[in-house]
Amino acid sequence: MNTKIKELRKANKLSQEELAVAVGTTRQTITSIETGKYIASLPLAYKISHFFGLTIEEVFDLSEYSE
Repeated sequence: MNTKIKELRKANKLSQEELAVAVGTTRQTITSIETGKYIASLPLAYKISHFFGLTIEEVFDLSEYSE
């Protein structure tokens, strides 16, 4: 799944570790989401989106899940 997390994180001058701590996960999870190796759970997707002041749809590309 494509996300805008890496771009948002860099624009806000945050490390993966800083974002992970802010949303209650690990740096490894943030890395895996950014590289597309892991799909965030709905609660984690909400936390990440909320952290950046955006909706889930603005951060995560859900087009592959729609018709």
